[in-house]
Amino acid sequence: MSLSNFAPKIEVNALLSLRAELAADTTCELRFDAATRAAYASEASNYRQPPLGVVIPKTIEDMEKVVSACGRLGIAMVPRGAGTSMCGQSVNAAVCIDHSKYLNDVTDVWPERGIARVQPGVICDQLKTAAAAHGLTFGPDPATHSRCTIGGMVGNNSCGAHSVMAGKTVENIERLEIVTATGARFWVGPTDDAAYEAHLARGGEQARIVQALRDLTQKYADDIRQGFPRLKRRVSGFNLDQLLPENGFNIARALVGSEGTCATTLHAETTLVAGKAKRVLLVLGFDSIFDAADSVPMLLPMGAIAMEGVDNGIVGGLKKLGLKLDDIAELPSGNAWLLVEFGADSMSDARQMAVRAQQVATQLASCPSARLVDEASLMSRLWTIRETGASATSLSDVADRPDPTVGWEDAAVEPEHLGKYLREFTALVESYGYKTNLYGHFGDGCIHSRITFDLRSTVGVADWRRFLKEASELVVKYGGSLSGEHGDGQAKGEFLPLMFSPRLMDAFREFKRIWDPKGLMNPGKLIDAWPVDSNLRMGPEYQRASTKGIFSYANGATHDTEYARETERCIGMGKCRSTEGGTMCPSFKATREELYSTRGRARLFFELLNGKIINEVDDQESVKDSMDLCLSCKGCKVDCPTHVDIPKYRSEFLYRYYKRKLRSPVDIAVGRIGQWLPVASRVAPLANALLANSVLRRIGGALGLAPQAKLPTINKSFRKGKVAKSLGNIPENAAECQEVIIWTDTFNSGFTPHILEAAITVVRAAGWLPRLTKRHVCCGRPFYDVGLLDQAKANLLEILDLLEDAIAQGTPVLVLEPSCLSVFRDEMPSLLRNDPRAKTLAGLTVTIAEFAKRAGIRLPEDEAVHLHAHCHQRACGGMSSERELGAKVLDTGCCGMAGAFGYHAKTAPVSERIGNTELVPKLNALPTDAVLVADGFSCRNQIGKLSDRNPKHLAEVLAESVTAQVGGHQ
Repeated sequence: MSLSNFAPKIEVNALLSLRAELAADTTCELRFDAATRAAYASEASNYRQPPLGVVIPKTIEDMEKVVSACGRLGIAMVPRGAGTSMCGQSVNAAVCIDHSKYLNDVTDVWPERGIARVQPGVICDQLKTAAAAHGLTFGPDPATHSRCTIGGMVGNNSCGAHSVMAGKTVENIERLEIVTATGARFWVGPTDDAAYEAHLARGGEQARIVQALRDLTQKYADDIRQGFPRLKRRVSGFNLDQLLPENGFNIARALVGSEGTCATTLHAETTLVAGKAKRVLLVLGFDSIFDAADSVPMLLPMGAIAMEGVDNGIVGGLKKLGLKLDDIAELPSGNAWLLVEFGADSMSDARQMAVRAQQVATQLASCPSARLVDEASLMSRLWTIRETGASATSLSDVADRPDPTVGWEDAAVEPEHLGKYLREFTALVESYGYKTNLYGHFGDGCIHSRITFDLRSTVGVADWRRFLKEASELVVKYGGSLSGEHGDGQAKGEFLPLMFSPRLMDAFREFKRIWDPKGLMNPGKLIDAWPVDSNLRMGPEYQRASTKGIFSYANGATHDTEYARETERCIGMGKCRSTEGGTMCPSFKATREELYSTRGRARLFFELLNGKIINEVDDQESVKDSMDLCLSCKGCKVDCPTHVDIPKYRSEFLYRYYKRKLRSPVDIAVGRIGQWLPVASRVAPLANALLANSVLRRIGGALGLAPQAKLPTINKSFRKGKVAKSLGNIPENAAECQEVIIWTDTFNSGFTPHILEAAITVVRAAGWLPRLTKRHVCCGRPFYDVGLLDQAKANLLEILDLLEDAIAQGTPVLVLEPSCLSVFRDEMPSLLRNDPRAKTLAGLTVTIAEFAKRAGIRLPEDEAVHLHAHCHQRACGGMSSERELGAKVLDTGCCGMAGAFGYHAKTAPVSERIGNTELVPKLNALPTDAVLVADGFSCRNQIGKLSDRNPKHLAEVLAESVTAQVGGHQ
């Protein structure tokens, strides 16, 4: 069969007519530009299919009109939520309808009925939060629960860790309001005789579809009863069993898992179940993953609500990368682990169940080690190993070796067969010379695996195809399902005839035709799917660009990779689309715009270097727009499971971009603040008067300065003050004191010199000798934000020369501004990878908290210190020292200021929105007299701008504490 048969041909005139019609009759955002198509070309699978365009409905009526118009004009369409599908079902050469940005209202919650009504773009965690207010929850929780949408979960029949308790999405859907490509909009659900007659009475397409479904059921009822595997995690194929009379002829549940190939969801009514809010986690350590699997049938009767397996490939991979070491240290001994969670209304009941299960576990032949955990924060950390481990280890530490990848991802068997199946499956993997990591929902017999398939050579792809056929046959041998969670899409669709009889395959095709007679709904997916080896994102035809970057990129502890290789790092899991918690990605949180997410930007860079949709010349302005909205907060560096480092990619892009373009005056002023601010500090009153002058402000506005921007007050330089000059006085005991260099950063030196003075007070109180460099040199942080990488590199060499003696003597360098810290610990070793001094200096830099910890200074115990962490410090040092000092580190995310981000006319509104989204509400929840600390200069400015709080630097709080202690002893 020709590949052209898998999708309808699209006429250009039809596409133009669609755009014109939607522009006139809807409020949709219409995106047919190359950059948007590039950002939506991939998902979390191996596949890449650029869409014809992207339509983003703002209302449910918009959504209905889009689907109907595409159907009438004969244009293929694919609905899309968070785009985290792993089998190719959310990409297609079609109009992509993104419901995630605007259609995200939980419209009703009826706790007495245990039902909620939601729009398709509602995020799983969003629904869980709404339900939790009533002591309820929505049961399914995929690993992507912080960003996947209910519409996407309905499409894929998603499950998650707690399906042991609550089942798949299909068991948790009451009714659906849908629209078809034939223009029919109606509600479906369980259909008794009265409901059936009501459907027929409506006439038209609604009556035709429902009557045809009844006829289909009668024709194939016996085949369905006999041919469908009877296991909890059967996700492959259409849910035709839900149409059987004994299942209530449930049309809604028959549509769950249809992957957008039949109809589009407008509203979903979901089941809500008891929350079982008190949780206990039993962690069991085994010698092998097979022993862990063998234990599952004995543990299942103990009442667990989740039972997850993880092998040493995941944990060992994290260790190799130096990730989550503190969390891994909390695991009991073993080479494989089961995380068995128990839930109840009381902690004592949950603990009692866990203790009984632990007693059973000790009687197993494998006799696992065990640990019982009831501390919520530690439980969360252990679950994160499971949720992010596979993604974090998805890039091979050797660039020329195949990466562990999806491609045989989520087969399921009955738990009683799990141990035997895994032994045979592992033998099959090894027979092909592959390596794999195994993990998954062991309580339901669903196994995830990341395997080192070679998809970049013709021979490798041929081997992969053979493996997939054998792996499919093995699952069928055990009465299992090719897909136990992620659906069929393109990855499994070709192999469904191995699992289902020819009669059932015919039934699937008829089911599809009833809903979608013209084959316009997500064509080539699930039924009559594209071949598994077509549309590969990085297949045999893929050639990695030879582009070299300015930075080096670490992959693991020691290995460096090229810029082009780095663009392959994003695997599309979309954690950057989480709207709550963490730092990443503030611009997405504020805009819900894919192009302004970490993943969207990563896809742009991949396509820019390796794709055919966009290029660095014709599409540079679109890419520049996406970069303008990036705060370079480095949240992705630490929060992204694959550690995509957009700030570095951004600097690389801007470096190239400004080879062809002139920088704006604002960018020049920002980028070179390290040169002009020390000069302005010498004439601070005059400089402040000029900055406040209304005429100059209007000129600044014309050049891109935000009209509401409140510029900070310039002060006399720290080095001109009495405290700095006093450092020249050598104390009598100087020979006995350890020295520390105080880095006089540009911002504190020129705007807040009292913070540097406070740091000196702390250093002296600790009995150390504070020193300054011979002259002021800026760390150069602003250079990176505007792509001045040649200047940045020269500046770093100047710093290394300036600190050469300190580096040789191992003298610590105290850095008070977190943005400077990130330069020393991140950019410097990356730009100067061949200069050993860079790595040494990175190890010598300390924060004020790290210094205080080393010197034995603690925060006062009689007052709580609440600390908003600067994004760069989270990414390049963490907050463990602050916590050890006694500070309460707030989960406030990014403040939204990020250097000049809050001062640009284009980005100032987004800056304010970011700050008001997470930061301000959490600050408002603090006691009015709470001591608030923010070490970042930008953070303090943003907090002062958006709230009535007056944050301090940690150095100030420590200085006040040691001064009070000295005074108290006198």
